Amino acid sequence: MKPVNALMAGLKCRCPNCGEGPLFAGYLAVTPKCKACGQDLSNADSGDGPVVFILLIVGAIGCGGLLFTELTFHPPVWLELVIWLPLIAALTLGALRPFKAVLIALQFRNHAAEARNDDDRKV
Repeated sequence: MKPVNALMAGLKCRCPNCGEGPLFAGYLAVTPKCKACGQDLSNADSGDGPVVFILLIVGAIGCGGLLFTELTFHPPVWLELVIWLPLIAALTLGALRPFKAVLIALQFRNHAAEARNDDDRKV
């Protein structure tokens, strides 16, 4: 079986094992098992990672765009809110699913596991 490109599988929201089956059962709910290859995806969890990246990227775009608009055109505040709030919301919601899928695919490719303290292991 040919190795799957984690970035492409993630951006397409496909299974990180085969790149064919859908990764999500809902908007952000990961499917328990791949329909194409049968890979168990029930333990796939990206945590808060996607939100951090999106916060930084969309926040920079939103703040930079708002600052540029304000300094260049001086529109009224209500117009800036009408333009930038929906744009920021759309960028955030649009990026959340692919970012989550990419992080899950990278975790799968790198065989990532939950971090543990050495004191927690049983001797």
